[in-house]
Amino acid sequence: MPPYALDDFAFDLRRAVPPDQIWVGSGTGTVSRLAGTVCGVGGWFSPPHAAADSRLTISFELDGRTIPDGTRPGAGDRGLLPAGGTWRPDRLTRRGTYHQYVDGRLISLAVETTLSPRHGEPGYILTIHIHNRSDRTHQLTVHPALAPTQATAVQLSNWGWVPPEPGPGGPGGLAPGTSTPVTLTHAGLTARLPPGGHATFSLAVHPADATPPADPAADAAATTRAWTARIDQALARVPVLTSDIPGLEQYYRRSLASGLVCWWDHPDFVTTPFIATSGLDGGALCAYAWDTGGYAPNVLSLMLGDHVVDLIESFLDADLTDRYAIAPDGTGLGVAYAYSGWSLTMLTRAAAADRRLDPGLVSRLYDVLTALDKRFRPDDQTGVLRDYGDQSNLLEMRGAGWEHVVASPNAERAWSLETLAELAELSGAALPVDELRASAHQIRTEVIRQLWDADAGWFRSRYSDGHTELAYSIQAFDVLRSGACPPEVAAALIKNLRPGAFLGEYGVSSVSAEDARHYETADIDWSGAGAYTGEAPQLALTLWERGESALAWDVLRRLFWMGDHYPYFPQDHYSDKPGAPATGRRANVIAGLTGAEAILTGLAGIHPNPDGSLTINPHHLPEGTLTLTNYTHQNHTINLTITPDRTAITVDGREVNPGQVVPPRPA
Repeated sequence: MPPYALDDFAFDLRRAVPPDQIWVGSGTGTVSRLAGTVCGVGGWFSPPHAAADSRLTISFELDGRTIPDGTRPGAGDRGLLPAGGTWRPDRLTRRGTYHQYVDGRLISLAVETTLSPRHGEPGYILTIHIHNRSDRTHQLTVHPALAPTQATAVQLSNWGWVPPEPGPGGPGGLAPGTSTPVTLTHAGLTARLPPGGHATFSLAVHPADATPPADPAADAAATTRAWTARIDQALARVPVLTSDIPGLEQYYRRSLASGLVCWWDHPDFVTTPFIATSGLDGGALCAYAWDTGGYAPNVLSLMLGDHVVDLIESFLDADLTDRYAIAPDGTGLGVAYAYSGWSLTMLTRAAAADRRLDPGLVSRLYDVLTALDKRFRPDDQTGVLRDYGDQSNLLEMRGAGWEHVVASPNAERAWSLETLAELAELSGAALPVDELRASAHQIRTEVIRQLWDADAGWFRSRYSDGHTELAYSIQAFDVLRSGACPPEVAAALIKNLRPGAFLGEYGVSSVSAEDARHYETADIDWSGAGAYTGEAPQLALTLWERGESALAWDVLRRLFWMGDHYPYFPQDHYSDKPGAPATGRRANVIAGLTGAEAILTGLAGIHPNPDGSLTINPHHLPEGTLTLTNYTHQNHTINLTITPDRTAITVDGREVNPGQVVPPRPA
């Protein structure tokens, strides 16, 4: 039996927090509900087709009386009332009720709809099931109203951060004449409902030039089969977590769901599967090297298996010296990103833990990192550090502050060079390993010498005119993770992790709230009042790696509310209140996998090594019990239980001690 099933990821829509724009995908397309309705459907995307402004609304005619769907709140409205529903990776189910006395007699209907994006064909299937709960026979007609919109064919190279806009000739390089009307097909919309009777209607929405479904129910079932196969493949080696700690188990599952909804198996994409940064709402269907590799490389490598090498090669084939992402067809997008090389090295290191890498792959990675390094000019003092330019090349704070010669990602550059040396020795790639290690040491030394302000207990950023700033950005903790911080520097940085500064009740702030120059509340992912979704769990992971177990747990437990209130995690979220910004953000993000990464490699201390070995060194919990089962590595099966006072680890049924190295099993 597979470790997880679709129902394990079911989410009660009544628990969704604003913004509650909910999408569901098939692996080749996505579709959204119209909030506040039982039947309404919004925009949909089935690359290359984009129908962002598509709208389907439904009303019912019962014995000549109109019953609308999606009425306004208030006692005067007498339409179909939403009554909750369930999100599942393959479909969205909604329930509604109509219970009214009309002309002295009761009319009572239960309505349930299922919304399924098509797999392998553009568009979606909406199934409406109606149950007559009254003692009268009714004549029923369903009246769909499909907005007169177009499905635009958008070249795969143009699916960037922002969703394609409606209509041909719009932003993104859409060519005029590449659109087709969105159309509706069905097999009948009327029924006679006896007392206690049922009726089911199926509607398909798709481009007029696409193949309509011959059997809508079979079409929806195909999406479910695709999702079942996807979960079986992606989660076959990912451990199952159970816990009596409130919120932990659900948070872990929602983290996995966040990765699963970024998984595309579109035959025209550059890799199959293709791991998008986001994509459910049509935006960031591209893959950024930065967040694909930088946040959850070990979990992603577990999910992808040997396909992780295909993903790495697709990035190496793109010109990362001038691009930060690849479009679904492999075309490079954007500008040079300072974190791309480090992120790709992270993913390659994770891939090496489960397979011997081809030396040519490691050499290509070295060439890309060398070229990217040359893309940014050396600093003016020693030429050792790099000036990473302004916010367009970094992580996009809206104010000046963390720019140019910065501790991060210079520290990550040192880690990458050191890791390249390790990968070269293991693979046999002919790289100058001694030179790489010496450069890494020199960079770490200069990061502290040039940029650390001992009086402030923080890193300064230096501009080309010599001006320096203290920007209390969460990016400083990446220096801690990259191994550049002596004990006294690490201790000073960690002192800033306190409530009212970086710690909020519901997460972490990307800029300390005590930093009046740089903290803001509007653009939260990198400028304060919240953070990019991967940042808080990555901070917890960093703290576990440093042995700061109590503080790491304190950071992670602030996120458990997300597992109860999101079906999958959004691009960013607030740190002082539950929820995310209402507009301008992506509905889902691959960095949501970081929660599972932090739990497995941080709390559980499971460390796959590039030589194929494994070390397991769990951290104790302050309360409760956590159990991990079904984790597989190099054909070993590992089970793990953590409590406040003990840990129990078994490898292939044999108990081992914490910290013991598990060697790779011979092929």
